[in-house]
Amino acid sequence: FANYCMMNKDSKKADNPMREIKIKKLCLNICVGESGDRLTRASKVLEQLTAQVPVFSKARLTVRSFGIRRNEKISVHCTVRGAKAEEILEKGLKVKEYELPRSCFSPEGNFGFGINEHIDLGIKYDPSIGIYGMDFYVVLGRSGGRVKYRRRKCSKIGFKQNISKEESQKWFQSKYEGILMNR
Repeated sequence: FANYCMMNKDSKKADNPMREIKIKKLCLNICVGESGDRLTRASKVLEQLTAQVPVFSKARLTVRSFGIRRNEKISVHCTVRGAKAEEILEKGLKVKEYELPRSCFSPEGNFGFGINEHIDLGIKYDPSIGIYGMDFYVVLGRSGGRVKYRRRKCSKIGFKQNISKEESQKWFQSKYEGILMNR
């Protein structure tokens, strides 16, 4: 009887739609390290990929050895949500051959990785633009997470509603049939 109750409890947990893990957002980042023409070409790459207008990021402080000054635009990023985020993530994971090291996953259940050439995503090579690498960062969440961030009647989220590192790794393995490497 106890075994039956445990099995029934696990199946209830799996069927609960509020426990389902979803992609909240996908953040794409291209850090050029300098302002000017290379940065505008990198923004064109992101615009081609996402069909959104990307945002420029500024340097927080001056680093003479890198040749960057404070408040100089050095990178470009874009946040994608919904079905388009899943589509772009699928392309990025295909480049990585669905293999990620365990160290890519954060304790909060998010994960990120990088690719060396944007043309691997299916964007046609343009000699006037060049080749850029980019970072992918995926933020995972469950339904009801908005309670934490809303303006009115803001509240805490229960411990069970948070996503752990192990849960996100299991989600990655089941959804994308991904392989986790011990690097």
